[in-house]
Amino acid sequence: MLFAIAGSAAQAENASPTQVRDYRPVFQECRPVAAGGDSAVLRFAIRRMEIDGNGTLLTVDPATLATHLEREQDWSCADTDDEHQSTTRYIQAVRASVLPHAAGPVFPFGVIANGGLVHGAGSGSFVTGDLCPSHRRLDRAFLEKLQAVQSPLPLALSISGAWLISHEADFEWLRERERAGAFQITWIDHSYTHPYVPRRPLVNNFLLTSGVDMRSEILDTERLLIAHGVTPSVFFRFPGLISNPALMQMVGDDHLIVLGADAWLARSPRARSGGIVLVHLNGNEPDGLKIFSTLLEDGKLPQPFRPIDDAPADSTH
Repeated sequence: MLFAIAGSAAQAENASPTQVRDYRPVFQECRPVAAGGDSAVLRFAIRRMEIDGNGTLLTVDPATLATHLEREQDWSCADTDDEHQSTTRYIQAVRASVLPHAAGPVFPFGVIANGGLVHGAGSGSFVTGDLCPSHRRLDRAFLEKLQAVQSPLPLALSISGAWLISHEADFEWLRERERAGAFQITWIDHSYTHPYVPRRPLVNNFLLTSGVDMRSEILDTERLLIAHGVTPSVFFRFPGLISNPALMQMVGDDHLIVLGADAWLARSPRARSGGIVLVHLNGNEPDGLKIFSTLLEDGKLPQPFRPIDDAPADSTH
């Protein structure tokens, strides 16, 4: 599958559209060629692709978890594995998010609810907004109100491919606010199709639906984000927060951190210090936004708001 791209870290923002080709997972230890390949600068390449015929890498800083799109020719890379990198903050965070102790409540047939990283390190709170498929518009007014409280606003957006392709105007509004410095957005993979059938049993719903190609759900969303000029993060949030051990492990194998929530406000209307707060910004859950606003006005929402990259504990020092 090919995706048109209208700007990335590898090209000028106003460059003519190109194509993202041959997108695939890798895991390599990389150092900058300009420093002879032995600089203290270290990145992990987790995806490789072709953009305009040029090899491009999606890289991760193993200490900060920041992701970047880089020209392959600028880096000297060698294959590695999780065991060799097990002391890094990044691999520790990936592993911790998919281990059995990270699983939320387990229902019949091994269904897991709210597995992964559900509470962040330190104080304040982490604002995460889910963008599942919806016919309604993005809740821009809520975001503008929130940005007035803290600017730039650290915002983790869990985006489904199906939402993006039907809400390009809303997506571009987010990008414009990001470029203006109002939002500091972390772009989170929320699957491509986000399957859901109301009242269907969880064992055959969301990404547990029969016939779902989990690898495509992950990679196609990342490619679509890159095609729209943004860089995917190292986080993945399951639709409905519903998974099972096999799906959790597949996300970990693709070197992503499973992201849950400490407070899904429409269902658990309170937040504590270090909480990962979940609201839906796709127009489908206005009650959650009202609860968020009430907690904020009453001083019951821990501040400051912090980037989601800060949430995994750093046990490497």
